[in-house]
Amino acid sequence: MSVPDADLIRSHDFGVLYARHVEAVHGWFAARVAWAAADLTAETFARAWLARRSFRDERGGSALPWLLGIGRNVLRESARRDRVETAARERLGLPLELADDDFAAVDERLSPRPSLRAALEALPDHERRALELRVVDELPYDDVARSLRIRPAAARLRVSRALRRLSALKEDL
Repeated sequence: MSVPDADLIRSHDFGVLYARHVEAVHGWFAARVAWAAADLTAETFARAWLARRSFRDERGGSALPWLLGIGRNVLRESARRDRVETAARERLGLPLELADDDFAAVDERLSPRPSLRAALEALPDHERRALELRVVDELPYDDVARSLRIRPAAARLRVSRALRRLSALKEDL
């Protein structure tokens, strides 16, 4: 006689539970999103392991409905994440589907233009460094000041001056 799923979960014997239901969970995903079925199946079992203490034996000892409920949530979150990423790519004017040779074009598009690179290099070192810390590294002004060993007001001034110089060059960019 086989051990009920509820007992496997309580005894933390997830290997047997996985072996028992992986094909059904994978098949459920494959019927919906074949290209991502393996990843979504793995995510479902990882979340099931993390949520094992919340399992309620409501199906006569079978964990499959519970696993498919987790899978439904994983699929919903994955679809939402894909919509957000697609919208971001559309706003940036990036291709929605990337072939291997498209990555170079995307990298080029996201890289600073040569004129911007030259403008950044033309900034005084202390202004460029303050700008990099604030804009590229996204540090708050207090951290920029600490890194440069200056007061926060001086850090704000350096960043402001650097942005003003770059703004004056914007027609060339």
